[in-house]
Amino acid sequence: MRLKLQHAPYIANKISIDLGNSPHIKPLAPIANIAQVALECLQENIQKELAIDERVREILEERSDEIEDFNMDERELFRMCKRQVAKERGFYLAWEERCSDVSHKILSTLESKGLIAFSVSETIIKNIIFKAINDYSKIYDKAEESVMDKLKKYKRKLTYGTEEYEIVFSKLYEEELRKRGLL
Repeated sequence: MRLKLQHAPYIANKISIDLGNSPHIKPLAPIANIAQVALECLQENIQKELAIDERVREILEERSDEIEDFNMDERELFRMCKRQVAKERGFYLAWEERCSDVSHKILSTLESKGLIAFSVSETIIKNIIFKAINDYSKIYDKAEESVMDKLKKYKRKLTYGTEEYEIVFSKLYEEELRKRGLL
């Protein structure tokens, strides 16, 4: 799953709930503060990927004549170039590495701001955060699938990408997340 900015608040909420429910952690601030730190770390990570994507688009645009002349597969070139730019910037693209990296960043920030206390190893706490992100991705896939099924059965035909579609999708998506305990 690719992390998206619209997912960040939901993931942050799941992280704060999971940390708040863990017997290993003592929150030293309101759960909302923990969620805010998680949100900021997630948004920073997502923005880094968006900046990498933008750089890759610039590189491919600079080389558009060569790409066209040699009839190259732009999607494959994009992926290859993205791997290279990400490596240069120290950004992890592999799901597990990325989740681990952002989990560590969230934990470090929560700890440095004195928002949580724990008496177990940092690895255990990092794994709680990692699991929350990973579990969300699985829940997201199921929730999105359910919303898509509902939209297919919707009374009016909604056109993908329109404002009305996005509003209805968001409403149904939030309902699905509530059913799954994420809101």
